[in-house]
Amino acid sequence: MSAYDCDVLVIGGGIVGLSTAYALTQASPGTRVTVLEKEDGPARHQTGRNSGVIHSGIYYRPGSLKARYAVRGAAEMVRFCAEQGIAHEVTGKLIVATERAELPRLHALAQRGRANDIPVRELGPAQIAEYEPEVRGLAAIHVGTTGVCDYGAVAARLAELSGARILYGTQAIRISRRPDAGVAVRTSTGAVLRARALVNCAGLHCDSVARLAGDDPGVRIVPFRGEYYELARPGLVKGLVYPVPDPAFPFLGVHLTRGIDGGVHVGPNAVPATAREGYDWRTIRPAELATTLTWPGSWRMAARHWRYGAGEIHRSLSRRAFTEAVRRLLPAVTESDLHPAPAGVRAQAVLRDGTLVDDFLIREAPRTIHVLNAPSPAATASLPIGREVARRALGVLGATRV
Repeated sequence: MSAYDCDVLVIGGGIVGLSTAYALTQASPGTRVTVLEKEDGPARHQTGRNSGVIHSGIYYRPGSLKARYAVRGAAEMVRFCAEQGIAHEVTGKLIVATERAELPRLHALAQRGRANDIPVRELGPAQIAEYEPEVRGLAAIHVGTTGVCDYGAVAARLAELSGARILYGTQAIRISRRPDAGVAVRTSTGAVLRARALVNCAGLHCDSVARLAGDDPGVRIVPFRGEYYELARPGLVKGLVYPVPDPAFPFLGVHLTRGIDGGVHVGPNAVPATAREGYDWRTIRPAELATTLTWPGSWRMAARHWRYGAGEIHRSLSRRAFTEAVRRLLPAVTESDLHPAPAGVRAQAVLRDGTLVDDFLIREAPRTIHVLNAPSPAATASLPIGREVARRALGVLGATRV
């Protein structure tokens, strides 16, 4: 009888963890994979609480993991959804400049898109109206490869296709590694699972899981809540409309997204969350908040970007201010058009010096792979990310198999 309960133990049942499980069994049939997920089903946090956008990859530095995986992942996600009968649509989107100061950044974004082999078309005001009659701007970029899908359904299908043993309602509470005995994980159910290799895809809790394993992640997850509204008059928007983003931040600004259900999400605001799963201002978890506040990078980030953060908080507390931000793109919108919608939380890795980690971050430790920064566009890029993590995990198996 094997001394191991599985070959690879994956912590986290979001889209990245389940894509990794799927990639493992596709690349190496017969590999025994177990997934631990503390919730009662897949995709309960970042995967299932976003606007469902299939990102083109236009925003990301050429050559970065985000750029390469998003461009590749967008095409693969559309193909996967089509093959599996999952609701999706390639809508294209507009990135719109509403002020003259944004025009150089818009042009630079178009050049970045071309460098990433993304089809882009630069538009003037009249051409904007051809795509979005109610949207106003000085200039825009049309990105043809952007789309929308149901990422929750994608995650559920990956779970089925992987053939992995998935333990819902099960949390890792202790991890130990021994050179001759693999990785042992004690769970919240009291069971101990032994594996040859461990993969940490815990999203909002990935840094905590790394520390459980005895590793210094070198980053701290600082949670940012993304607050959304639903547009009461969805006919005002035909597709996806984004502002020109501030290149100093990984957030894309308040945008308009027509989903696969025909509704239009408006948002998100990006405000500091007082819990890793803090989906409103009332949710405060003192231990998790202390983890954020005692990280030097949190204070350095705040000192550097407090003006931006203050604006986000103001829009969070004032629907009027939020409406004014939306009206820059969509002048016809009124406060009464905006109805509160479920929020999401972004797991943003922050370095000790206050730098927000810009790219996906995957680190290796003995018998362990840690995915330490995989916010948006990770859902878009989940299939390529899963293959990369699986490749590294299979390398661990090859080095340790007995």
